Amino acid sequence: MQTSSTARIRALTDAGYWGHETLHGILATRVADSADHTALVDQPNKAELTDLPARRLSFSELDTLSDSLAAQLLGLGLQHGDRLLVQLPNISELVLCYYAASKLGVVISPIPIQYGGHEIARFAATLQPAAMLTLGRFRDTELAAQARQALADVPVWTLGTDLQCEAVTDPALLSAYQEHRLQYPDDANAILTVVWTSGTTGTPKGVPRSHNMWRAMARNTMAAGDYQPGENLLVPFPLVNMAALGGFLFPSVINGCKLVLHQPMDPQMFLRQIQEEQVNFTIAPPALLNRLAQQPALWAQCDFSSIRAFGSGSVPLSPAMIAVIEGEYGKPIINFYGSNEGISLFSTPDVAPSPEYRAQMFPRFGVPDMPWQGHSHESITTRVIDPDTGAEITEPGVPGELCIGGPAVFDGYLDHDGAGVFTSDGLFRTGDLVEICGEPPNYYRIVGRCKDIINRGGMKISPAELDILLEGFPGLAEAAVCAYPDPDLEEKICACVVPVEGEPAPELEALCSWLLDKGIAKFKLPERLEVFSALPRNPVGKVVRGELQQQVAQRGISA
Repeated sequence: MQTSSTARIRALTDAGYWGHETLHGILATRVADSADHTALVDQPNKAELTDLPARRLSFSELDTLSDSLAAQLLGLGLQHGDRLLVQLPNISELVLCYYAASKLGVVISPIPIQYGGHEIARFAATLQPAAMLTLGRFRDTELAAQARQALADVPVWTLGTDLQCEAVTDPALLSAYQEHRLQYPDDANAILTVVWTSGTTGTPKGVPRSHNMWRAMARNTMAAGDYQPGENLLVPFPLVNMAALGGFLFPSVINGCKLVLHQPMDPQMFLRQIQEEQVNFTIAPPALLNRLAQQPALWAQCDFSSIRAFGSGSVPLSPAMIAVIEGEYGKPIINFYGSNEGISLFSTPDVAPSPEYRAQMFPRFGVPDMPWQGHSHESITTRVIDPDTGAEITEPGVPGELCIGGPAVFDGYLDHDGAGVFTSDGLFRTGDLVEICGEPPNYYRIVGRCKDIINRGGMKISPAELDILLEGFPGLAEAAVCAYPDPDLEEKICACVVPVEGEPAPELEALCSWLLDKGIAKFKLPERLEVFSALPRNPVGKVVRGELQQQVAQRGISA
């Protein structure tokens, strides 16, 4: 499967942004120069979560075991170009699946373990997989059983029973596998994965990505995080999307790094792995970094001496957190902004020295007359447009849709006609609202999603701005806003809050008074408050605003 045009392949290859190495081709290079170096480490409690033993694999073992898995998949009937749906947590077997798929020329489509039968059936209806690969269980969830119930007409294979991640000795299997490899030459422009959009504004869509697209994403991430050869990397985000695949899987093999796996997020286990594996770089959820910044005693309990820097992202960061962890603890914070489609921006101490800038602003890479240097600025093009007219926006403070192009950007959604996805000159329309900002105005600030904007009597309001402020209200564990219908103004704002355990829910009047003290305009104030036990979030932790809006609407009907 290939989605890139001949012209795009030629242009990006000639420019040096794309090459000829596949994921397994890069692994072969590491085996040649670092065969015995540790490549992959499971978290210590893997057996408790999955019934599979924890492993420590060298690059040579990673190569051998992925050969064995590929041979078994071929023996079960998987063929070059087939699509394989995979639902696995961050365990070594998932990493082996990526390498095995790469070697077979199979398209691997990973989905989060949080999804149930309904979601599995939806993904399969779009993907049309030849088979699905999963586990017997993860924690208390019977993954294989729910998959078989959801996919009556698709084979479901279970690791540990149908497939073994052990060395294969069957001569017939190995011979067939070697013949397969000879029959299908490596192609770095072939699609390796179909990952899925996070679904914050609607039904998730399939995002085909080639080896070259992933390598381009990895190159940007490695530059942002200043990855060093042979480092120890800890990945707590699911290996199903941009943050983990472009930020850890590809960089780990490109740079010959030890990749330490973690999932689900368990702060104590996460801190334990940092110390035991002498981790040099990791991406930490903002909530954990906030806790470490606010609780010096918690920081003091852990030995962070091996950590060179922390990455974070997915939501705006706290300037106060950055100031403490950098200024008092001496560990730099890198703010990443990316997407499965190919957004690849980042804010580092070099490009945004102040915590206030780094927490919420990203350099305007690829825009003429900017002061930025390096591969990302040279390879990326960004632009802000009016979402309705398509006219370019160049004035600071005016919200518009971010558009981006470059070697990390995909070619289009799976089985989608492409309408509205790209600008006339080929830039991806991200659906993210940003505004030009900074002094001088060399940065972007994310202000929300185009579809999230609340229209209150003709005044357009970004919910993300209010989310950030409300999260600072004392006594709240979570907070977000959404629209609810109004016959006169079209839409009004509802504040949705989750109080800290043991704390009373705030009054709407107190919430509004607090927002006014922060300088918010009166027309942006919530006019309704709803209390929840938890806000609906997708597997990567973002609030699913559409679902939140539905829940608020249902409460209104019941009232």
